[in-house]
Amino acid sequence: MAAIRIQNLCKAFADFTAVKDSSFVVNDGEFFCLLGPSGCGKTTTLRMIAGLELPTSGQIFLGNEDVTFKRASARDIAFVFQMFALYPHMSVRQNMAFPLVSQGMPRAEIEERVAQAANILHISHLLKRSVSGLTSGDRQRVALGRAIVRQPMAFMMDEPLGALDAEFRELMCQELRGLHDRLNATTVYVTHDQREAMSMADKIAIMNQGVIEQLGTPQEIYERPASVFVADFMGSPAMNFIPAHTALAQGATSINLGSFAVGMPAVRDEVSHRPLLYGVRPEHIRLSGDAPLRAEVVGVEYLGNCQIITLNTALNCVVRAKVDVNVKATRGDQVGLEFDSTEVSLFDQTSGRAIGTARDDLAINAVGTRKAAYG
Repeated sequence: MAAIRIQNLCKAFADFTAVKDSSFVVNDGEFFCLLGPSGCGKTTTLRMIAGLELPTSGQIFLGNEDVTFKRASARDIAFVFQMFALYPHMSVRQNMAFPLVSQGMPRAEIEERVAQAANILHISHLLKRSVSGLTSGDRQRVALGRAIVRQPMAFMMDEPLGALDAEFRELMCQELRGLHDRLNATTVYVTHDQREAMSMADKIAIMNQGVIEQLGTPQEIYERPASVFVADFMGSPAMNFIPAHTALAQGATSINLGSFAVGMPAVRDEVSHRPLLYGVRPEHIRLSGDAPLRAEVVGVEYLGNCQIITLNTALNCVVRAKVDVNVKATRGDQVGLEFDSTEVSLFDQTSGRAIGTARDDLAINAVGTRKAAYG
């Protein structure tokens, strides 16, 4: 296996730029997710790493080798697609062996590699079966097996679980991560599903309109979002944003939302008078009978292990709170709201970027640090 280094990568199609100046490193043996909505550039980035698309500019390194303009067949990378791309007239064994047969590998070695991969994926009992009669989950395992037998330097996976139903997808997430750990494989995984990325990735790059908005561990991205887009994209329900228009002194630990003063982590630098967004996640809102900030309950969703309460606040905005199932709330109730001030994020409403606080420093410096590293 090998590390992958992407440096100032760009891809343009006529007047449309799909990927804009992306730089990141996938460490040897790391499970790396490219996450974002449809059309954000994540699959184009993956295809350039694999050699299926040539970049407009920038460099791609596999290990210490510059492979930017090498053919896909010369990169020693295995690709797993969303649609399984199996040969329906072949057996499971024949599908898995196909890339090795194409390389002219000795029959004994092919049999050994297929047997090893089938054992890892728990499909040894299916080797003689036709793939056309398999379940979606088993066909996905066969597609993975065909990639594993090659023993490549890195795996590229383009939404490989997208065609599976919810139950199979959750199971395959666990199996994919377990497979990655057993193989110690360098893996780049594309998905639009934040739950897949959060449950499997060592590191996540969140893309939006061709740009990497933030790069970090799942915990860093969730707890210290670098932008409104990241804060809104990560989390279900998404972060609540409450508008404010004010100035903040360096070290300020409270902000006025309308006529209400609420807490927040200390501001790193002075903030001039401008539109801001006070961001608080649903799980950091508490319903309190005597809190001065009042709200009306307009919706209650019971989810078994928690409730999602929708509230129309005295600030003329709607927020959602994630509370314990034992909290009593019905539509029409008047309640008070309290925010966990240590878990709040603050954003510039115009640029969408996070404002530096004692809590946010790592997140807002992430992009600058990456650019400095690649000079």
